[in-house]
Amino acid sequence: MMHLAKVVLSGLVCLCGVCHAAALGATPDTWAFSRPAMYLEPDDRLDFEVGRALFSRLWVTAPASTRAADGLGPLYNARGCMNCHVNGGRGRPVEDADPDAASLVMRIDIPPQDEGERRQLAEHRINNIPDPTYGLQLQNFAVPGHAAEYRLGLRYTEVPLSLRDGSRVGLRKPTYSIDDLGYGPLHPQVRLSPRMAPQLIGLGLLEAIDQEDIIAQEDPDDRDGDGISGRANRVWSRTSGATVLGRFGHKAGLPSIDEQSQAAFSIDLGLSVPLYPEAAGDCTERQPACRAAPNGNSAQYDDLEAHRQVTDLVRFFVSHLGVPARRNADHPDVLAGEHIFERIGCQSCHTPYFRTGSHTGDAANHDRDIAPYTDLLLHDLGEGLADNRPEGMANGREWRTAPLWGIGLTPQVSGHGNYLHDGRARSLLEAILWHGGEALAQRDAVIALDRDARDQLLTFIESL
Repeated sequence: MMHLAKVVLSGLVCLCGVCHAAALGATPDTWAFSRPAMYLEPDDRLDFEVGRALFSRLWVTAPASTRAADGLGPLYNARGCMNCHVNGGRGRPVEDADPDAASLVMRIDIPPQDEGERRQLAEHRINNIPDPTYGLQLQNFAVPGHAAEYRLGLRYTEVPLSLRDGSRVGLRKPTYSIDDLGYGPLHPQVRLSPRMAPQLIGLGLLEAIDQEDIIAQEDPDDRDGDGISGRANRVWSRTSGATVLGRFGHKAGLPSIDEQSQAAFSIDLGLSVPLYPEAAGDCTERQPACRAAPNGNSAQYDDLEAHRQVTDLVRFFVSHLGVPARRNADHPDVLAGEHIFERIGCQSCHTPYFRTGSHTGDAANHDRDIAPYTDLLLHDLGEGLADNRPEGMANGREWRTAPLWGIGLTPQVSGHGNYLHDGRARSLLEAILWHGGEALAQRDAVIALDRDARDQLLTFIESL
């Protein structure tokens, strides 16, 4: 990894979280997901802070005088990584008044149309077939002179649910619409999947878990009869040129932090990067003006807009975001809630503990005992949460178990308490009550709890 003295990057003004927090008048908890892991060596802190600055950078339209920061779009969802991953936490929920301000993207695809596409999917060479006009994701912004691809429409229907103790909870069922299409109709078989940006803490530790320890938890045929049948996603790695274990994304569709972040540079920001060198990002051949637009590729930067130095430093930053310490772990209500969590079987998917291995290039993350509360496996969560869009081996009802560490700090970090893949849940209780499929028994057990026990369970989860 290069250090700051060896890097020449323009536009990096403030390189420390303390400076950012002071400038914004933020409370310490606001930056709980933005600090380096405590075990990161002092010699590596400069790389972390330069990576933070690049993660926070706002990219501009090409051509521009700031050659190191141009190339945005032509179609895009955000101008910088931090626009979606607010303070390193979850994205902004969609509000009817201003859906464009949300950190929610709309993934799309179509079923395979011929034998060649079916073979590519079966061999794991690709995860999805793009819409012939709009690609794999709808972009709601465009640089001057180009039309955005769409405008998101959303309405919620309140679904009342009664709990066993007489309490009532309203669940919001979302209905999405794709309005003001800029390039003609979508394919008639198009499938939609709204995705909200997830929190980023501890990703380097998840990457360092040995593959064997994840696979050991698979039980696709539910041989132990507990109703849980998790399985790993297997996806194509552009880095290794082979099918490998998927770990990252809502459906574990990408295998590494580097491939995840480079895919985001390409599809969310419209920037060319080493693994996705197309300067036009997600633009298709049916969008010729987009593909012919000026770009920021430069011989100075390996004919890319975000070259390897940039993507390596961003990867390093994301890989070493520290996990905040638990709060009130010894409080009687937290301990009682932990017992309930285990008794009703939540740990069957939200696996509490792992020990990381030593196979990654980030030695600081090796051989550490961690408590992420995820198995990184795919689980069927029922029709209520289904997006009906497969991704790799994941089907339209399956989602990767979301890590729970740090979840209790979401309101302080992100400024809201919205959860699940599309932000529909306005509280942790609502998120639990949306669970179905393999987690139906656990959901029903929560419904059956009395108020005190339910509060203790939520207090435990909030302590993580």
